[in-house]
Amino acid sequence: MTIKPGALRFNTDSMKLEIFRGGANYSGSASMTGIGTLAAGQWEEIQATSPEVQTGGTRMVMGGGLNPGAGADHIIYINTSSTGTSQNFGDFAAGSITHSMQAGSSRTRGIFAGGYRNNIEFITISSTGNATNFGDKINWIANTSQGYCSNSTRMLTFNGYNSNPSYAARNEIQKIEMSTLGNSQDFGDTQNSEYFLSAVASPTRAVFGSQNAGLQYVTFATQGNSSSFGSISSGVKYSAHSSAVRGVFSGNASDATCFYVTIATLGDAQDFGDLTQARHYNCASGSCTRGVIAGGTTPAYQNTMDYYQIATTGDLVDFGDLQEGRARQAALSNGHGGL
Repeated sequence: MTIKPGALRFNTDSMKLEIFRGGANYSGSASMTGIGTLAAGQWEEIQATSPEVQTGGTRMVMGGGLNPGAGADHIIYINTSSTGTSQNFGDFAAGSITHSMQAGSSRTRGIFAGGYRNNIEFITISSTGNATNFGDKINWIANTSQGYCSNSTRMLTFNGYNSNPSYAARNEIQKIEMSTLGNSQDFGDTQNSEYFLSAVASPTRAVFGSQNAGLQYVTFATQGNSSSFGSISSGVKYSAHSSAVRGVFSGNASDATCFYVTIATLGDAQDFGDLTQARHYNCASGSCTRGVIAGGTTPAYQNTMDYYQIATTGDLVDFGDLQEGRARQAALSNGHGGL
């Protein structure tokens, strides 16, 4: 029997999965996607791992936030695969007012930017400790209440407003190259001036918007202005998370309904399910299978965390509690859909 190159078998002696490189009836070599160039004549063990193994599981890190009496310079975290209470991670280096920031991450590095200041700081997600200076954002007066998301290399922020003096909305997109310390740069413009946006991402596309602005999208690799994606029928504020396929936007203080989009397909957002408690100004992140929505206001500051399975629509379930009620946090993880 001729065994074709690329055939798989499970070796019951070594308890390993193997791939066939070729045999007596096969000459030359074959190049196979994800495997490399295979020489003829033998079986080879497949070396495999996963991002979950590489990073020790998905960790969601939340930074800053607003609550009288609670430290706005704190960073906290949870492990999204289990439920429970948030834990201390560290503090921001610059201190001061750190609510309404933006966040993005690779599998190893987390970025927190903006808020009522122009600082950009970074953390190593798998460890704990204080954040370190990364650079500055351009147009610092527009660095609050922006939408944000990232893929594995590039973080994008959308719109925002001037915190001084007029609170005028902006329509700019900024980019941060996360692997190299430095300042943010201009990426393009959105279709309208609006703030309190939410954003989700696949590795190639970012989708962002609000009820007033509608949903828009850009391609991470292609610098330029946004294009229309669809509409969303509720006033989402800040909170959204995604797998590489589906993005989920959270509800708000007057409507607990969450909505979802298929990131690769233009169209309107659809009903996903309800928060355990209607609230807005929350934050969200998680893994490619589970999203967690944390904090918010009703208008009282809340310490509630909810979770959902991204692939399955339905109402959200209690995850645990933040250490204190907090709103307008920024959130990132080492397992989001942009990776």
